[in-house]
Amino acid sequence: MRGSFTQEAAETLALKALAWLAAMPDDIDRFLNVTGVKAGELRARADEPEFLAGVMDFLLADDKRLTGFCDAEGLDPKDIHLARRALPGAHDA
Repeated sequence: MRGSFTQEAAETLALKALAWLAAMPDDIDRFLNVTGVKAGELRARADEPEFLAGVMDFLLADDKRLTGFCDAEGLDPKDIHLARRALPGAHDA
C-alpha cells in the first residue's frame, strides 16, 4: 500500500498491529508497561484514535518489531510511517 492513508485505513492497520503485538508475549508486555494500559483495557481502548497512534508509535520505536510486523503483513515500513501520519499527534518531519 503506497500513498497516503485515511484515518480509517490507518486505524485498521493499527488494529492489525495491536493484534500482532498481542500474539507476541514479550512485545505486548512491553507495550503495556510503556503505556501503562492494563491488559483488560485493550478492547475498550482499541477504538480510540489516540490509543491506536500509540500502538503505531510503539511499533515504529523498534526496527526489529517494525520489520517483523511488516514481514507478517506484506508491508513496507514506509507504509507504517504514512499510516502514523494519518492518526492524531503526528509530527511532520
